[in-house]
Amino acid sequence: MNGRIPTLGGTGGSRAWFDRAQSSLAGGISSSARLTSTGPHPYPLYMASGSGTRIRDVDGNEYLDFLISYGSAVLGHAAPELTEALTGVLHSGTMFGTCNPVEVELAELICEMVPCAELVRFANSGSEAVQGAIRAARGYTGRSKILKFEGHYHGWSDTLAISNRPTAAEAGPYDAPHAVPHSPGIPGGVVDDVVVCPWNDPAALHAVLEAHRGELAAVICEPIVANNACTMPAPGFLDLLREECTARGIVLVFDEVCTGFRTGPGGAQALFGVVPDLAVFSKALGGGLPIAAFAGLRQVMEPMARGQVKHGGTYNASPLCATAALVTLRRLNRTEVTKRIDETGRQVMETIRRATRDRGIPCAVQGVGAMFQTVFTPDGAPTRHYRDLLTTDQDRYHAFRHELLKRGIHTNAYNMACWFVSATVTDDELAATCEAVTEAVAAL
Repeated sequence: MNGRIPTLGGTGGSRAWFDRAQSSLAGGISSSARLTSTGPHPYPLYMASGSGTRIRDVDGNEYLDFLISYGSAVLGHAAPELTEALTGVLHSGTMFGTCNPVEVELAELICEMVPCAELVRFANSGSEAVQGAIRAARGYTGRSKILKFEGHYHGWSDTLAISNRPTAAEAGPYDAPHAVPHSPGIPGGVVDDVVVCPWNDPAALHAVLEAHRGELAAVICEPIVANNACTMPAPGFLDLLREECTARGIVLVFDEVCTGFRTGPGGAQALFGVVPDLAVFSKALGGGLPIAAFAGLRQVMEPMARGQVKHGGTYNASPLCATAALVTLRRLNRTEVTKRIDETGRQVMETIRRATRDRGIPCAVQGVGAMFQTVFTPDGAPTRHYRDLLTTDQDRYHAFRHELLKRGIHTNAYNMACWFVSATVTDDELAATCEAVTEAVAAL
């Protein structure tokens, strides 16, 4: 099969499945993020199969996939090495609710790959692992409050579902943002324990830390803000976080759910040379199966290791999911694999930059090759913090995404999220993607 993807055909099958789902699934979906659209049509796509970089919907349309399960299917769909390894586990037992040898091998490999990882605990999702890391930080410090950055996303659970997507009216003063619950149903006491700060602003950070001196258990951030359109850290900002947390006895937590392993074997902390006290991983970790981890310095994890700080989960590091993660990380631990992912993404990024520049369309393409986003800012400058995203041209982004979809390129439906690149994109598929990008920009 060559790299060219056919023009999108009808999607009536997806419409029919969505109509049927309304009677049994709340809102017809299993995740709020799936309430997307198919081009101009008000229903999501239903996928039936996938192989490598390609996925096919229930109507038989084929796409090159740059969502890849929100970055999880980093080795591609139905990766042969995963299929072979997991078939054996299916025959020997998928889980026992007990310790198993594979989880030990996996933890050892994470400790080898990740700079901060001296001890590891497993969970089933990024949201769970974030909760575990925050509990570890609170247990270690004896403090309750957490500082997070406006717009950064750390899962849907109450613990940190604060100021993820506040409106301009809700957000409050720039240098002292309001703590805004992401959803009804989050108790006020949880909100009171979260302090919000703008990203990439040293003066605002210093002021907030001073205002809450002696109160903060942890500072948590996405080192590359995947959920703010891959907003990058300003030069020196991560180093400043490390210095301030060290000086104040605060646990620094990197949420590497999206950056972990895909931006390089050591994740963002290795990429930027800044080592946190704790880090959280999921997405690429499992290669498409549900597994997560939080890992960190021995002294911070020790209260949990002793059983003083409690953490559990029946499904944690089941043989099935731990095997998937072990196979995936062994592949991603090869620098030529992550280098190929990065180089592929950077070629797509440069194609978008060139096409929008040639058409005179203000646009920033930001992030790294493994994960990036196209942001239609008023002046074409990259975003520095969450509130910059409130002034972007969202209609133009949606038009761009729909034009790509018509040309068989499947990307994230949300302008505040990002593209993810798998390890399976061939040269022909890369060429087809770049051709579709150029055509889609011209259609704008």
